[in-house]
Amino acid sequence: MTHHPEHADHTPPGLQAIIGSGLEYTLTEHGPVNSLAEAAAARGVDPDRLIKSLVVRRGEGDFLFVLVPGGHSISWPKLRALLGVNRLSMPSAAEALEVTGYPRGSITPFGATTAWPVIADLALAGGRVSIGAGAPGAAATVDADRLVEVLGAQLADVTDPE
Repeated sequence: MTHHPEHADHTPPGLQAIIGSGLEYTLTEHGPVNSLAEAAAARGVDPDRLIKSLVVRRGEGDFLFVLVPGGHSISWPKLRALLGVNRLSMPSAAEALEVTGYPRGSITPFGATTAWPVIADLALAGGRVSIGAGAPGAAATVDADRLVEVLGAQLADVTDPE
């Protein structure tokens, strides 16, 4: 008889946190993808419903997550104005790993080592969205408004179409 202990303990921390949040979700898993369109197709959502979780450095030891819809990028002037700061930056991959517990490409606010504040772009509100579950190719499709509620996220206009 073969045992498969890997199924018991290797649930990605992001997915563990999603399960623990009580958020209803549909898990999708896929191999490497080369574009937003490929990732969206693999997850069964429109590209603009796929969330990129970006970690932004506000200051020394001070970070936040920005949830950006596919096909959009952070509008630095809008984000600086919202936060009332003059300077924001993107941490290096090593620093992002250190402050979230996730390598770039797998970053999600769920299960991060520190519960940094979350800002979700207004365009994500309503309907269903796909957010990373903390492992390559693992994502959860969830209700966007419940996601914002569970993460205690601030909804704001902080992106521009790419």
